[in-house]
Amino acid sequence: MLEVKTPEEVLRLIETEFKPLGRTETVPLAEALGRVLAEDVKAEEYVPDFDRSTVDGYACRAKDTFGCSDAIPAILNLVGEVKMGEGAEMPVPRDACVYVPTGGAIPAPCDCAVMIEFTEDYGDGTIGILKPGAPGMNLIFRGDDVFPGKTVLKAGRVLKAQDIGALAAVGKTEVPVRPRLRVGVISTGDELVPADQKPGPGQVRDVNSPMLAALLRGCGVEAVDFGIVTDDEKLLREKTKAAAESCDAVLLSGGSSAGVKDAACRILGELGELLLHGIAVKPGKPTILANAGNKPLIGLPGHPVAAYFVARLFVLPLLARLEGRTLRNWPVRAVLSESLNANHGRMQLNACRLEETDGRLTATPIRSKSGLITQLAGADAYLVIGRDCEGLPRGAEVDVFWN
Repeated sequence: MLEVKTPEEVLRLIETEFKPLGRTETVPLAEALGRVLAEDVKAEEYVPDFDRSTVDGYACRAKDTFGCSDAIPAILNLVGEVKMGEGAEMPVPRDACVYVPTGGAIPAPCDCAVMIEFTEDYGDGTIGILKPGAPGMNLIFRGDDVFPGKTVLKAGRVLKAQDIGALAAVGKTEVPVRPRLRVGVISTGDELVPADQKPGPGQVRDVNSPMLAALLRGCGVEAVDFGIVTDDEKLLREKTKAAAESCDAVLLSGGSSAGVKDAACRILGELGELLLHGIAVKPGKPTILANAGNKPLIGLPGHPVAAYFVARLFVLPLLARLEGRTLRNWPVRAVLSESLNANHGRMQLNACRLEETDGRLTATPIRSKSGLITQLAGADAYLVIGRDCEGLPRGAEVDVFWN
């Protein structure tokens, strides 16, 4: 009899039973994309290091333009031009202005920049200002973006392209990151053959290994394929032990239900502390989790759709925990295109296709069984029905999560 835990209990178990690994390595900035930042990054300088204009126009004192208009422009003397990439050290007396390009430095004591569209060049060395300026108008001041001591990025963030830009801006050419996790992937079953072989009678191609490996790699994890293991308990124990010794976590798919030949639960329990055997979720109930010295050993259902959903909902947050980050999957609202029955007492996961009609997102459930992976392949997202809900009517609003 399986001792079933709720999905919420499983996620809490992950937080309490596993700790971030804490390892750190340094990589060049060009290789930091997609890596998990290991330490807070603080600025050591000002960015920008000078006051600069955000428009093409004229830098001046704002008070010299007060009260001006199209009918009564403020007439300022043009005393110079700022060039890109150069400082702005020229003196600017009262009732004077300097031409500045977008991004150009602002000379003191100018405190605003007037867009060129609101000016007139009279050709005699004077500029007419047609719209009053205000202190700070169209300016970025020194340190507006970053100043010494400011935290630019916090530890635990998965670095995106914009983060690489921010690191470049503060001169970080080497970045402290978490080493990529190594996760061993094992498929079990006498019926399985590799994807490049034609199945014989009663055989099927192994779907879980390439699918799970792809899911892991998509999250920046190194997937180590330990191949297919037949329903031989001794061989499975040896393979699982080897994977546990060389990897940060192990995914073992198949052999997790309460059948006579299924030895996965015994083996994972021998290699670590058995934390659960069964989750109140459909598909994916016969899931196993053990802890071998802060090393997760996970037994996934053999059916590909069940294995996929359990990996998405529980394995990926667990791996994020080891990396010292929090995994977030933000839902979007959609309307059900048809009614959907649910399995009372278990959280139900349904793949769905999404379409936008008249500005509304519509979710069409994919009617499938847990072993039909090609149905899942055509899905855009999945929706979740709570444990205490027996179904949803057509037109109900639901949260959907992108695949």
